[in-house]
Amino acid sequence: MMKYYEDREQVNKILGGDKKALLTFQKSYSGRLFNFIKHKINSQEDAEEVLQDTLLASLEAMRDYTGQSSLYTYIYGITKHKVVDFYRRKKIKQVVFSKLPQAEGLISLLLSPEQRYERKELKEKIAKCFLALKPTHQTVLKLKYIEGMTVGEIAKATAETIKSVESSLFRARRAFAKTFIAL
Repeated sequence: MMKYYEDREQVNKILGGDKKALLTFQKSYSGRLFNFIKHKINSQEDAEEVLQDTLLASLEAMRDYTGQSSLYTYIYGITKHKVVDFYRRKKIKQVVFSKLPQAEGLISLLLSPEQRYERKELKEKIAKCFLALKPTHQTVLKLKYIEGMTVGEIAKATAETIKSVESSLFRARRAFAKTFIAL
């Protein structure tokens, strides 16, 4: 119980703006968290990014820390969620921006029942997100990622310039990502 009290005290110092406590926090947890993340994510760069996301999320979540568990346990839970978020984002990119939609049938044969359920939920969320977009964004994304048209073909079909279509695709993808995260 003494450890939890010390953890709570450290959190209070960090929340109070104590830079030394913040530095101690970063030094104390970075190594262990990075080792955990690195076992889950092979890429050094991705693991470092997830660590930074974890540390920032941990700082934001400190105001909710009650001291009912050790601070490490609390932050470890946040870390696990950040690793899952990393793979979820990676999966979304694969599903939404896949250039091989014809491989869908083959991929689904390799999935476990849990993965099929997650994929179904993901597809439903993508559909909901898609409907929340402006019609112009829906159109350009449909043509590119569902119909498989090139930027040049989209330009011809919509009577726009290639640059205009590229800009539209950029804005549509960004709007999709923003909407997806918000859902």
